[in-house]
Amino acid sequence: MITPARGWTEPYALHAPRTGAGAAFMIAGPGGVRVGGTGTRCESRGFLPSSSITAWNVCGIDIRYESRRSSNLAAIETSGLTKRFESLVAVDHLDLAIDREIFGLLGPNGSGKTTTVKMLTTLLDPTEGDATICGYSVKRDPLAVREQISYVPQDMAVDPKLTGRENVIFFAKVYGVPRPREIADETLAMLDLLPRADDLVRTYSGGMRRRLELAQALVHDPVVLFLDEPTIGLDVAGRRKIWEHIIALKDRGMTVFVTTHYMDEADHACDRIGIIDHGRVVATDSPDALKASVCRDIVSVRADGSLPGELPEGVTFLGRADGEFRFEVDRGDEAGLALSRAFTKAGLVVRAISVRQPTLDDVFLALVGETDETGAFDDRKFRRMLRRRA
Repeated sequence: MITPARGWTEPYALHAPRTGAGAAFMIAGPGGVRVGGTGTRCESRGFLPSSSITAWNVCGIDIRYESRRSSNLAAIETSGLTKRFESLVAVDHLDLAIDREIFGLLGPNGSGKTTTVKMLTTLLDPTEGDATICGYSVKRDPLAVREQISYVPQDMAVDPKLTGRENVIFFAKVYGVPRPREIADETLAMLDLLPRADDLVRTYSGGMRRRLELAQALVHDPVVLFLDEPTIGLDVAGRRKIWEHIIALKDRGMTVFVTTHYMDEADHACDRIGIIDHGRVVATDSPDALKASVCRDIVSVRADGSLPGELPEGVTFLGRADGEFRFEVDRGDEAGLALSRAFTKAGLVVRAISVRQPTLDDVFLALVGETDETGAFDDRKFRRMLRRRA
């Protein structure tokens, strides 16, 4: 039940369910007087799908539910988005439209993933082109963009010397959220962290710290959430828990843009995937559609030595990984036998052959190929990140 906190002649407030991501209240009263407010200013919280309720009438006052953005605008749109660093083209004329889904951007190191995220979150100015978040340009309206988004970077963004509750309250106050302690507790409860809210973050596991970062990012009810490698350094249970929460956010209407190196996670959780290589998106579709269009059956041959000079007809070599030669074929059972003969004829000892359906790893190899790292691996940075997640 929605009731006015005070009479119509006094400053007006609502006790109402909190709306879903991107929602706002418009109150039309006698004489056409209107009062507006975002969902974060409601006194009772809890996600409500935007399609489930549109208007109320309380004490003769019409209370209507409206979206913060036009329904015909995608949450994220890019048009010719480009970033150059002197002669290096990091992102090359990127065109995307993403809305109310989990979108995964996959690519090798140095392909432009992080640069893309930084431009979309207004941390880096585009050299050319533009992007809009909920209709706001990252070039012309960066402050308005920041009101719509949250960004959880790869590196840890919590203070281990504070409690979980103190961390989230701090972010709530930064965002100007009313009743920061109450809102922080409700967000912590949503991420299953309330029982440990008063414990110092330094006592949290890596998975709990990552969930705390999500709580900080969600405390102001963003429309779009950007996640950079959200599960790196976590164990299997921690990874699964994080993705359960991410999928739940999408189900409530939030748009989630994620980068990850875990192909199995992207296959399971992402509605659509974009594969980027040398700054260009080479394919965009659902995981199933990509696997069906790019790859056929996959035959893996474990053998020592080099690839035979002659391969059976209809066999395409995809690459070599983990000591296995991978091939794309129309009929795996027949091709497996033919490949065994070809390896034996070349004087190689075949140790094992397997046939399976394609995975996103195979799609990735088919579209991007095997890549060499262009820069030295930063072992100190990697170890420091893992220690902070532990």
